[in-house]
Amino acid sequence: MSKKRLAIIGNGMGTCRLLDELVARGAAFQYEITVFGEEQGGAYNRIMLGKVLAGGSPDAIVTKPLEWYDRHNIRLIERTRVVKLDTLRKLVETADGKLRGYDVAVLATGSQPVVPALEGMNDEHGELKPGLFVYRTIGDCMRMRERVRSGDSAIVVGGGLLGLEAAKVLCDRGLHVTVVQLKKTLMNAQLDEIGGEMLERQIERSGIFVRTGRTVEAVYAEEAVKGVYLDDGTTRPADIVVLACGVRPRVDVAKASGLPVNRGVIVNDTLATEVPSVYAFGECAEHAGRTYGVVAPVWEQAAVLADVLTGNNPSIRYRGSKLYTRLKVAGVDVATMGISEAEREEDEVLQIVQDRKDAYRKLIVRDGRLVGAILVGDTSAAGTLVQHFDRGDLLPEDPLELLCASSGATDPTTRLVCNCHKVNEGQICEAIAQGADSLEGLGAATKAGTGCGSCKGELGQLLSKVSNKVSLPMVAAN
Repeated sequence: MSKKRLAIIGNGMGTCRLLDELVARGAAFQYEITVFGEEQGGAYNRIMLGKVLAGGSPDAIVTKPLEWYDRHNIRLIERTRVVKLDTLRKLVETADGKLRGYDVAVLATGSQPVVPALEGMNDEHGELKPGLFVYRTIGDCMRMRERVRSGDSAIVVGGGLLGLEAAKVLCDRGLHVTVVQLKKTLMNAQLDEIGGEMLERQIERSGIFVRTGRTVEAVYAEEAVKGVYLDDGTTRPADIVVLACGVRPRVDVAKASGLPVNRGVIVNDTLATEVPSVYAFGECAEHAGRTYGVVAPVWEQAAVLADVLTGNNPSIRYRGSKLYTRLKVAGVDVATMGISEAEREEDEVLQIVQDRKDAYRKLIVRDGRLVGAILVGDTSAAGTLVQHFDRGDLLPEDPLELLCASSGATDPTTRLVCNCHKVNEGQICEAIAQGADSLEGLGAATKAGTGCGSCKGELGQLLSKVSNKVSLPMVAAN
């Protein structure tokens, strides 16, 4: 029986995970797989862009080198933009005018940066003026690296994760950095007002200036960027301006192909669109009225879609994801899960604010179960909390016990360390005992640390702790 042709549009982190799931299910026996990617080279971990901006090699964040595609008989068509699908004739149309047939297509176009229309930002050709950058790709980072010099000044527009990450790297490289955030709270999509203020305090202590509740209205530039005008009438000189104003689902291919689109490409519980043989998942997809912009839901969708496409589990369905993130934001530990504010009258809110330690912890409890949490500055209880959150376990009579790292409320071996891949401490310790003696070895054995990377610090601590125990000399009994 001849193989079907599977076309995957997009070569980002979602596709990277989907390919792993397909390979694990033997999809190469059923499909000829072709991946269309706009950037040069294989898939990479976009969450790690800060390492490239800081001066690291782009290869260090590549998760699928070109030889990986060859080794698994997957065709990668790089530096090629797909403009639409002809869903009647089942053809993929690319910007170079070529048409390629498919039997099944998957839209994994991810998200695109929000670029505000600022007066003075473009030259006569419509290109961004020198010194103005969008922070989204390896190419963006390499161009910024060529421009920045110690002693320069930088304005970062956007106080979300990417903006704060860029600000920290530029500050560490010796630039005078100001973050301008439209909302009154940094990381407003994840944090409440107190959490945002606590994060702002710590970030300013690192040498970064923050202006919240403000926005950039125009760019002052002659041949290159010289500064910005803020909406309060003040000005700020700048040698570079970095736009990190958030992202939105990329749906241009879906719209051009006649697929139903709302905020994202509308899919059902099998990740199928309304058009037969066309699926969508990841940041570009909208399921049950929700789009997701963090890693874990994309991983969950990739596993479901791989089961659907290969028939490995035809009855599998995606029912939505519980949101959890644990990150180091500009050097500050942050973890959030579920809702950030009480939504019902019966919701109980518990908060601990430690001004001297710049730490903030908040729990939202409903019917004895955790429905939301925010941790800033002290995330030691995150593993215990996410286990209760994910499983819907009943909390202790005093939920604040969970914030004590030594509380014994949870078996430490079942404590979740890598949320992206649902790897607990017991599995990590077992892998170390069996010979995984490095972060790379742990990643190969358990996949821990290969998602967003926020757990690598804790993995390193476990490596040191378990390795020391294993290497202790045996004492013979007398």
